[in-house]
Amino acid sequence: MGPYDSAISAGSSTCSPSSSAKPSEIDGLLAGAGYKVRSTELHQVAQRLERLETVMVNAPAEISQLASDALQCNPSDIASWVDSMLFEFNQQPVSMPSDLSDFSDLTYIDGVVSPAANQTVGNNSWMDNRTPQQQELTQQLMVVTAMEEDSGIRLVHMMITCAELVQRGELPLAGSLIEEMQALLTRVNTACGIGKVAGYFIDALSRRVFTRTPQALSCATGWSNDSEILYHHFYEACPYLKFAHFTANQAILEAFDGHDCVHVVDFNLMHGLQWPALIQALALRPCGPPFLRLTGIGPPSPDGRDSLREIGLRLAELARSVNVRFAFRGVAASRLEDVKPWMLQVSQTEAVAINSIMQLHRLLGSGPTRASAIETVLGWIRSLNPKIVTVVEQEANHNQPEFLDRFTEALYYYSTMFDSLEACSLQLEKAVAEIYIQREICNVLCCEGSARVERHEPLAKWRNRLGAAGFRPLNLGSNAFKQASMLLTLFSAEGYIVEEHEGCLTLGWHSRPLIAASAWQPIPYQTQQQQ
Repeated sequence: MGPYDSAISAGSSTCSPSSSAKPSEIDGLLAGAGYKVRSTELHQVAQRLERLETVMVNAPAEISQLASDALQCNPSDIASWVDSMLFEFNQQPVSMPSDLSDFSDLTYIDGVVSPAANQTVGNNSWMDNRTPQQQELTQQLMVVTAMEEDSGIRLVHMMITCAELVQRGELPLAGSLIEEMQALLTRVNTACGIGKVAGYFIDALSRRVFTRTPQALSCATGWSNDSEILYHHFYEACPYLKFAHFTANQAILEAFDGHDCVHVVDFNLMHGLQWPALIQALALRPCGPPFLRLTGIGPPSPDGRDSLREIGLRLAELARSVNVRFAFRGVAASRLEDVKPWMLQVSQTEAVAINSIMQLHRLLGSGPTRASAIETVLGWIRSLNPKIVTVVEQEANHNQPEFLDRFTEALYYYSTMFDSLEACSLQLEKAVAEIYIQREICNVLCCEGSARVERHEPLAKWRNRLGAAGFRPLNLGSNAFKQASMLLTLFSAEGYIVEEHEGCLTLGWHSRPLIAASAWQPIPYQTQQQQ
């Protein structure tokens, strides 16, 4: 079984935003970043900013004085802030370039009224107790912060424009715009916020435009030697995988109630992080623990070690310590569609659970050999007649054929994901988790065809697909909701939210769901035919 399949200079950056880009989506991105500006206003604001920069170059000595007045405007309302700064400069006895004469009638957005030239704006009494040096430092920081936020808005606008150019195949122009974005990126804080997100997305655009060989995109495709390490750090840094494991385990535990011989088939064993909790829960069953079989699917070890067997031995030792009879079988496969049902050695006398944590979306790729991969796998899953199928997937729509739509959705989704990572206090784990996410972004945006495996789709589409394949939903129930809520209390900071949607659970950051957990059961063939 093989591994996952895994001239550009001239141009201008003055292209207008795509007419095919959804203004509401771009407005949502800007609002999510804290900016009060509409996508339709970006071109006008950008022109004003360029003129503002020209004025400030000609009047550097006035910046400190203007900072205290600029404080009275919300920097996130960037259009009003720019107009305010331009108004203040127009009040200074500075020689103005001839191309700024048309700014004498500037109007304010959102009803912000410009102050009179000889009027003191607001109340500056809060600064009275500060030393002149402290006041000057505060003023300079406010100017820097506002300009940094301006650069963030321009980066969003330029990234969307660049994605449109890539979609149209205008790669030389896209390459020129990437170089401008890389230069602009030096003016923002890339350690957090929109600067960090922009850095990863500009890198992905650069790979897409400038890279010609598949080997150069190896970090974006399939599994590499350090994928399991990145996965483990992502598990530790944030609650998404913990939520997936705890929720699936609770559903499996309830499905196994009353059965003495149970079999779990895990589509992505990794370090086996999910199963110690289930083994301990089975050991505490009032009627006694069952005989547990675990079949773990994973990629072949690149160094020749039987890593699946090593994980199985560790789990067997744990099971022995809590008096749970246990058997393990490892199935090495680089792609899930290469697995055949006979490899799993399922017995008709055992209760079977199929567990898929963020794996089914990898079967959605198109191509001569992958056209029916998802249908094939769902078909043999149903033939095993499992008691339960647990499915956890990213709550995103990254499987769209149009690159611009995919880029915009990914920018919105991963901006929220990075925002949630800021709640992690473990700096090493957070840094490595960001590399894990970066590889997802790179695969979503840089790869096409069979190489693009991160084809996330939202819960609504999975409902339709699984229903059409002969499965009916199982309600995860109140116990799973309680488990997930307790998990957030124990491991996570405020901001994460668990919600229930028609028997399924989602975990999100504030108002944005990021992953969804659901459970399914095959409909008996006779029942489906009668329907």
